[in-house]
Amino acid sequence: MEVKEVNRRTIAQFRAGGEIEGMQRDRLILLTTIGRRTGAPYTTPLMFHHDGDRLLVVASNIGAPKHPDWYANLRENPRVTVEVGEESYPALATPLTGDDRARTWAMLKNAYPFFAEHEMQTSRVIPVVALTRA
Repeated sequence: MEVKEVNRRTIAQFRAGGEIEGMQRDRLILLTTIGRRTGAPYTTPLMFHHDGDRLLVVASNIGAPKHPDWYANLRENPRVTVEVGEESYPALATPLTGDDRARTWAMLKNAYPFFAEHEMQTSRVIPVVALTRA
């Protein structure tokens, strides 16, 4: 099945409040960014990790050679909308840098070893993004 169709189905199941086929609901958010070329909203289901008062998402793109579109969009406009559980709120997306990124990336690879596999598949630095309430 095509990624766009899987995402459409996942978004519908998430918003309906029921089970999400093949995913853990409590590890999933919907991230809405504004398209950098179109100005239209785009919603993407993403796995997240709680880190204090921020949520972390990883732009691994499953180890692809380029960043995912949602990441390029938030780099252009960091004001996003987060849907988590039954809640929706505006947030600010901030890519981590320096020591914060290094520490956080090491922790995420330890907690979720598939991120280390994604890293080995690409030559790009995989972005880690913090989402904080705006």
